[in-house]
Amino acid sequence: MSSTFPLALGLDAGGTRTRWALVRPDGELQAQGQAGGCSGLMMASAPGRAQMAAVWADVVAQTAPHGKLLGLCAGLTGFDGDAGSSLSACMAKAFAVDARRIRLFNDIELACRAAFAPGQGYLVYAGTGSVAAHVDEQEVLHRAGGRGGLIDDGGSGYWIAREALRHIWRAEDEAPGAWRTSAMAQAVFDVVGGSDWSSTRSWVYGASRGQLGELALAVAAAARATKPDAAARQILVHAGEELARLAAALLKRHGTRPLRLAGRVFDLHPCIEAALRDALPPQLDIQSPGELAAHRAAALIASKEVAP
Repeated sequence: MSSTFPLALGLDAGGTRTRWALVRPDGELQAQGQAGGCSGLMMASAPGRAQMAAVWADVVAQTAPHGKLLGLCAGLTGFDGDAGSSLSACMAKAFAVDARRIRLFNDIELACRAAFAPGQGYLVYAGTGSVAAHVDEQEVLHRAGGRGGLIDDGGSGYWIAREALRHIWRAEDEAPGAWRTSAMAQAVFDVVGGSDWSSTRSWVYGASRGQLGELALAVAAAARATKPDAAARQILVHAGEELARLAAALLKRHGTRPLRLAGRVFDLHPCIEAALRDALPPQLDIQSPGELAAHRAAALIASKEVAP
């Protein structure tokens, strides 16, 4: 049903999916849904721009029946602001909105704004990658981590997978066949398709960053087994400590504020959050993971800041 109110659109665009929300001027949710994934990095190539345009077209088709769109706010993975004007122009055309009524963030800043008002707290996000973020009173984004798996991303799903593979293959170097007594190695080898090095090599170097991060699920399964794998559990504990380091960096730079946890890594095993809490000051207000409705937060930002 078409709304008689002008609507503001919020988008939370990740590599797997793009979630959207429409809100009325009073902040009332009108509708929400999702489309395919996209990234700010897609602006760098013609095929990427075409894929992004297809996602936008799908969102337009889903939202158009609800009424006239007057402004939008989006958080996009891979967006660093450098392509802001060109991306705004593309989105203005796709959504038939004045480019001056479009506000863009990267996905981490949007998630931080969904968790706290500017200046109020910190976010530690751990998914395939890991990062801590804070938006200060002047609405400046401050980060710790988020350097990518090749450099760091400590505590992330990618990092957990890399640590597990390193442990497994070092054990094989010292005692070939050690995998037969390791629940973690068996779980990982089930995913990669074999216990020989060629299977691991082919799978790892053919996998996407996200697929490699999914190996963390196998590590977690081994840690949750009836007879928990000690190495798997230790890797997960170390992951929690790595994520605590990100929070500690922001605490040192900006002082004590509440901390919100988010991301699928915290769902892997309770020992990750427990290790993080143990590594941080006991008086710190730490809010357990929960869904950050970043697409709704974006819609509210759009309704207040870019829609007339």
